[in-house]
This record gives sequence, C-alpha cells and structure tokens, in this order.
Amino acid sequence: MAKKQYTDKELMQMAIDVMNKSINEPRPDGKVPPKVGAVLLFPDGRIETAFRGELREGDHAEFTLMERKLANENLEGCILFTTLEPCVERNPPKVPCCKRTTNARIKKVFVGIEDRDPTVDGKGIKHLEKHLVEVKMFDREFQRIIEQENKDFLKQALERKIEKEEEDLLSPIEIAIPNYDRSKLSDKALQKFIDEAKLDYKINDDHFLEYLSDFGAMEWDKDKKHFVPTGFGVLLFGNNPRAKFKNAVLKAHVTYGDEKIEPKDFDEALVLLPDQIEDWLKKVLPLAKDTSSFKRKDVPDFPTNVLREAIVNALVHRDYELAEAKCEIKIDTNKIIVTSPGKPLPAITLEELNSFEAPSLSRNPIITYVFSLMDYVEEKGFGMKTFKTLNKEYGLPIPKYTYKNPFLTLTFPRTTEAIKYVIDKGSINELNKDELKAFETFRSNKPVTKAEFVEYSDLATRTAERLIKKYVDLNLIKVQGSGKSTKYIINE
Repeated sequence: MAKKQYTDKELMQMAIDVMNKSINEPRPDGKVPPKVGAVLLFPDGRIETAFRGELREGDHAEFTLMERKLANENLEGCILFTTLEPCVERNPPKVPCCKRTTNARIKKVFVGIEDRDPTVDGKGIKHLEKHLVEVKMFDREFQRIIEQENKDFLKQALERKIEKEEEDLLSPIEIAIPNYDRSKLSDKALQKFIDEAKLDYKINDDHFLEYLSDFGAMEWDKDKKHFVPTGFGVLLFGNNPRAKFKNAVLKAHVTYGDEKIEPKDFDEALVLLPDQIEDWLKKVLPLAKDTSSFKRKDVPDFPTNVLREAIVNALVHRDYELAEAKCEIKIDTNKIIVTSPGKPLPAITLEELNSFEAPSLSRNPIITYVFSLMDYVEEKGFGMKTFKTLNKEYGLPIPKYTYKNPFLTLTFPRTTEAIKYVIDKGSINELNKDELKAFETFRSNKPVTKAEFVEYSDLATRTAERLIKKYVDLNLIKVQGSGKSTKYIINE
C-alpha cells in the first residue's frame, strides 16, 4: 500500500497540532517558554513528530525528535517542519537546534515564525542558509496561529536585553556607535514615538532609555556609565542619520511630461518620515474629484495610503548595509516606482510578494518593531493588504515586484494601459484596454479556473474562453493540470 502523500499545508497544520501539546516547564525566573512542535517527513513518506517537553521537562522539540527519538537513524533527505526558528545558543555540551539540524544533513526546513529573542532573532535561519539549507516560512495563516499561541513568550522575548550575539552574524547597525550619546537623538523623533506608541515615558527619563535598550536602539556603556545609541537607534531617532549612514535617505522624483517637480530628499529620523512623505504625496499627485458623498472634494488621483504603505515597507525592509544604495520613489504620468536596496530574504520569493501573501519575516526586526508600535506596519510582516484592494476599490491595476541587483522594485501602473509597463513580454502590446482589464485576474499569481475567470472578469463564458485562448497563444498565461482540474496562471 502506497504511503500517504502530504501537502506542505497539511504538514504545517500537523506541526501546529503537535505544538499545542507542549508541556512547558515551570520557571522560577518567570520566563515563559515557547510552545514548539516539530514534524519530520522522511523521503518514503513516513512522519515523526515531537513537541517541547514531550519526553523530558524543558527539552526542545527538535532535540526530542532528532536525538531522543531518532538518534540512530539517517535523516539525510528528510524535510523538517518546526513552528519556531531553531535556537542558536545552548550551554555546553548541549548543541543548538540549528546546528543539530545541519549536522543531520537535513537540506530543507520550513520555519513557522522567527524567534524574537535577541539571542536568536534570525540567526537560526541565517545559520541554516549559510550551510546551504533551503529555508521556507510557514504560510501567513499558520504564522498567525503560532503567534497567538505564543503571545506571552513573544512579548517577553522582545523585552529581553541582548546578552550575547554571534559576532559573525552581528550587523554593524546593531552595534553601539562609539563616541555617540543621547544628544545624537532627536527630541522630536523620540516624542513622536512615545505619542504614537502610547508609551508612559518622558524623553529624558532614564527608564525610557532603558526601554530603548531593551529592544536594541540603545546600549549601556559600562565604562562611560551612560546609554549609547546603536545604528538602529540613530536610524530610527537620530538628529542627522546621514551623518553616520550616508544611505539613510528616500530620494523622490516627479515628472509629468515636460514638467518636472523639484526633487526632494527625506533624510530625517525614520519615525518622522511616514507623515512627511504622505503630506508630500498629497501635494505632488494630481487631483481628482471625489464624488462618493454629497459634497465633492479634491483628492489625489492615486490613493496615498497605498503609496505610503509601499514606501514604509521599502524603508523598513531595506538592506542598510548596502552603503551606496538608497530608497527612491519615482512618479510619472504612467507609473509610480518604489525601489528598496536589498534582494528578498531567501525564505521569501518574488511569487509570494506578488501574491501579496508574503510570509512574516523581517530583515530589520528592531525597525519593524518600532514601526509596528506606531501602527505604521504589520509587525514582522510586509502588511500589503491595501495593494490587493487597488483593482476592486479604486479600479486601478495591481502593482508588481521585480528584482534587479541590488534593488527590489515595486511598480504601480496608474492606468489600465500602463499594465504594459510591468509585463516583460512584447506580446502584451497586442491587448486592447478591455483585454488588459480582464488580464488583471491572472496577475494575482494564483492559479485560476475558467469559471473563476468568468466570475472575476464578469464576462460571458464564450468571451472568457476566447480571451483565455488569446492569453495562452500570446504566452501571457500558461496551463496547469488538465480536464476538470485545468487552471491558468500568469507566465512570468
């Protein structure tokens, strides 16, 4: 009898079911342990599972699975599903779970969520990738469940001060900046953070500086007996971030035909930029009449909330270690382009970005954390909900992500005809406006049946069939499956 074939989603759910059996040991220090579940898929379809504390109090799920249950078995070729990023540090002679995984020669790992504890916080994933392990994140729907079940652990993990970091994985912007002190930070930026995050602190309160140090924006200098801002602290709250980081700027350009609007640099503390950028967008975007109420009013002809979200994502998730590369926004008659230095993280694909369902993973967790407290982003995720609404709510085409070293670029077509600017195929020019509008159905990067295309496009069945054939003939979409299970997906 053939072994059962599992889908990735089924194994993600299985790991969560196992996670919920976790037996968390009592901790006299009040530290909340995480709930963790691990599932191992063997090449022949066999499944083995483990959860934290299953066989012995305090034992990690991966340790229980690989060392206590499967110590004498060959795990090469297995696929691991674990609900929490594998740990990086254990007291000798214990081996961290990330190293245990690579020692077992496991070459593919699905990770539920990042471990926000500063001693891990992405370093477990980096270790796996450094050892040529293919890392994928759980789908966002499962990540939300894991986060909810571990909310107390995650809250504590974010509050803990960094005790130890692996030097080979430590980013320069995580390190305290020599000869800097509190005076290098902007009172205006700090006060805005306090107000927006609804914190009960005064900007010159020592407890506030301790709070900033808890999540990595400051660091206590034992010799000088005062707090020193880290690179992240300067980027987020600095008086003049570009004095230390020349690339800490968003450069904005607007061109309408022969008309050019004066370029603008946004280079103040990061926490000040979202509101400044939104005010600028309202000034430079052409106005249209909003007739949704009895009283007409002038509004920008492109939704500023969508562009603000795109720009905030660019600032939050960019690679600040690329010294000469800068964020940019370019606006012209046909399109709006937002560029951000840094390729997508290995666990996130362009396909996932273009479906606007990218899993939760952040290159700069400290910036993401601060912006989430201020309600600028969805914590640890890309938060691209508004991108999905462009076609339905505003009648505008959805945007598209592309990557050309070293920039991740997001292009917003401003009209139906401007879709041609984001499809890298000459055959797109053979479509008229109505055919381009119907083509939007396939630009979600998800497989679509003929019936779904008819429903989404509101076309007659025969018209829809004719269009599908045309799209296929032009190599714009491709066929998946056959018979009743036939679906169509964009052909990138």
